[in-house]
Amino acid sequence: MSITPLITKMRILWASQTFVDVQCLYRNVKIVLEFGIASIITINCREIEAMKKIGILGSGIVAKTLGSGFIKHGYSVMLGTRDAEKLQEWLADKGPNASVGSFEDAARFGDIIVLAVKGIVAGDAIDLAGPQNLHFKTVIDTTNPIAPVAPEDGVLKYFSSINESLMEQLQNRFPEVHFVKAFNSVGSALMVNPIMKEKPTMFICGNNIGSRKQVAEILQLFGWAVADMGRATAARAIEPLCMLWCIPYMQDGLHNHAFSLVTE
Repeated sequence: MSITPLITKMRILWASQTFVDVQCLYRNVKIVLEFGIASIITINCREIEAMKKIGILGSGIVAKTLGSGFIKHGYSVMLGTRDAEKLQEWLADKGPNASVGSFEDAARFGDIIVLAVKGIVAGDAIDLAGPQNLHFKTVIDTTNPIAPVAPEDGVLKYFSSINESLMEQLQNRFPEVHFVKAFNSVGSALMVNPIMKEKPTMFICGNNIGSRKQVAEILQLFGWAVADMGRATAARAIEPLCMLWCIPYMQDGLHNHAFSLVTE
C-alpha cells in the first residue's frame, strides 16, 4: 500500500477533526485508516508538518510578518488579498513556498488559516474567503475590535463590549469554523521567535480543543510559552490585552515588550 492514499485519507480525517492527535510537530502518532479493512500505521509528524499549508487572509504587516515566519519554519504560505500588486515586493524574495491569491484562493489553499485583517472587517474577510472553505479548519484569529476613532490618553477604543468579544461574534456567525485567538496582544516585530530576556507568553482560547493544541504547537515553534485560557469566552479578557500593550507604545513609542505569565 503506497503512502499517497494513506496521506490523502489521513488529511480527510484530520480536516474532520476525527483524529485530533494527528496535530503535532515532533512526535510519532498512530492513525487508524480504512481501505476496505482497518489498518494501523505510524507516521512521523515531521512528514505531516512538511505538507502543511497556511492560508493568510490579509496583506498588512501582521499578515506579511506571520507569512514570513511560517515560511522560515518550512511551511507553504499563500497570502489572500484584494490587491495582489501590493504584495509583489514581499513575494519577491520568499522562494517557492510563498504565493499570493484572492481571499478565496488562500482559504482553499490553507490547511490552517490566519485571519490578519482589521477587526472591523474581519467578518467581511471571511465572507470574501467563503465560509464553506473554512469549515472545520483551524483559523488563527489575530484581530482586535479596535474602533476607527482616536485613542484616549493612549488607550484604544473598542467597538465590542466587555461581555462579548469580537472572536465570539465571529464564532457565532460562523459556527463551523474553529477560531483560536492568538498573536493579538503583541506588536508584529515580536511575533516570530522574539529575542527577549525571558520567554514571553501568548494567551490563546477557542472552542475546539484540537485546534487550540495545534496553535499552541505553532506558538512553541515560534518561540512562545503558551497559556491556554479555554473556550472562546476567554477572548473577552484576551482581546483587551492589546489595549494594555499599546499604552506604552502610544505614550512613549515603546514596542519591544510582551506579556509573561509568571508562576511559582
